[in-house]
Amino acid sequence: MTQWIETYRGAVPPWQCDVTEHFTVGYYFDRLEEAEANLADALGLPGLARDGGPRRAVDARFARELRAGACFHIESAVLAVDAGNALRLGHRVVDSVSGEVATWFDERWDLSAAPLTPEQTRGLDARRAVWNGPESEQRAEPAGTGGFIPTARGRIKHADIDAGGCFALGAMILRFSNASGQVAAAMGMDTGYMQRNRRGFSTFELTLRSAGALRLDDPYLIETGVGHIGNSSLRMIHRLTDPRGGRRRFARVPRNFLSPPSEAPRRPPGRSGDGAGHPRRSRTSRPRAGPGSAKAEVPGMTALLCPISE
Repeated sequence: MTQWIETYRGAVPPWQCDVTEHFTVGYYFDRLEEAEANLADALGLPGLARDGGPRRAVDARFARELRAGACFHIESAVLAVDAGNALRLGHRVVDSVSGEVATWFDERWDLSAAPLTPEQTRGLDARRAVWNGPESEQRAEPAGTGGFIPTARGRIKHADIDAGGCFALGAMILRFSNASGQVAAAMGMDTGYMQRNRRGFSTFELTLRSAGALRLDDPYLIETGVGHIGNSSLRMIHRLTDPRGGRRRFARVPRNFLSPPSEAPRRPPGRSGDGAGHPRRSRTSRPRAGPGSAKAEVPGMTALLCPISE
């Protein structure tokens, strides 16, 4: 008997898609929050993610696009529990028609501040499922914030709040997407460049490291640096803090992008990007590297490189 259970079912509304009619990344995380809450209830752990929840890490892999009108559901399971102090959960976003997995979420919760009881630990251990998704890749951490620039600033609004009164995951990721657009512009990849060269980026991997919670009307600041530049991809690192005294860090999001090849079909003006300013094709497309790569064409990228620890 499978230990995976359905935790969400719905469809992609057109108003939550980017201009290429792809489901926007932030709304995947919005649905993830609903799936998490339903899984927590099924496991007898209601309120696990409330009040900001414990420290956690979420690794997301986007395998294929969901488009406007697509029907999908989320299946979730316990993957591991460690002496009551750590919990690993898995979620897979499934195309309800084809049965193909579109996105994988692998998340780890640090429960050391409020450990599970021995009885809860035994119950969760009995429900462990096998993870058949991609394994998370370990990547070097930034050694500092040299090269980071401010890319988003504002305050938490009522529409940004989750059921626990904290900055919701979906709203947070949407802010990081907007920050990515600011980085692209700073590198010289403004809308004019992307339309002329038919280039941009498509997210294929996103990692969230959460260390706290922001609440209604709290200010926030996002600063971004570039952790890696390849011939056909780059890695952005976003850092979310409270800009008031102490600049406490609340989240860090490295995200990796693929750059579609210049041979991609031309789109009409105004139809070549998502909400974060990334014109793209399918997340499953892998561009060719070569002298015409974004790395060669956009020298402004190197100015944003941040030091990386080996």
